[in-house]
Amino acid sequence: MSKLSHYGKKGEVRMVDVSDKGVTIRTAVASGFVKMKPMVVREVRRLRNPKGNPLEVARIAGIAAAKRTAEWIPLCHPLPLTHIDVTARLCENGVELRSEVTATAQTGVEMEALVAVTAAALTVYDMCKALDKAMEIGEIVLEKKTGGKSGDFFRNEQPARGVANSRRRGSLRGRAR
Repeated sequence: MSKLSHYGKKGEVRMVDVSDKGVTIRTAVASGFVKMKPMVVREVRRLRNPKGNPLEVARIAGIAAAKRTAEWIPLCHPLPLTHIDVTARLCENGVELRSEVTATAQTGVEMEALVAVTAAALTVYDMCKALDKAMEIGEIVLEKKTGGKSGDFFRNEQPARGVANSRRRGSLRGRAR
């Protein structure tokens, strides 16, 4: 089993030294979901949201947030990101969010992908809260990561567990519209 890398020999918290790690192409994909009432979905589809198009604003917010991950997460390394893509897709019962981040670096971009999806989800909430404050943000997960010493990770190859897999069976998400 791996040890937690952000602890020194005496238990003090530290930023991991990646000086000796090789520079490789790193990618990560994360996803999340904002569950909302049908009325809110309808209004977003009709672009009748008082604050404008929440899907496009969320996309831009996710991209901007990924670039500032080291400011959100204290022990993250600032990375020279080479690609960020955030998508927001309106579904029958909410908004499906997905981010993909790439860098050529000495450490991975999983946190950047997760921060992008989180910021996008919070932005959807902010943009739509005038219509409904009971929206739910959830299912934020790392879908895959490639590159680096620890190898590749693909969520769909992991054993089934809880909510994250129930959405794939369609219990929490609706059809895209």
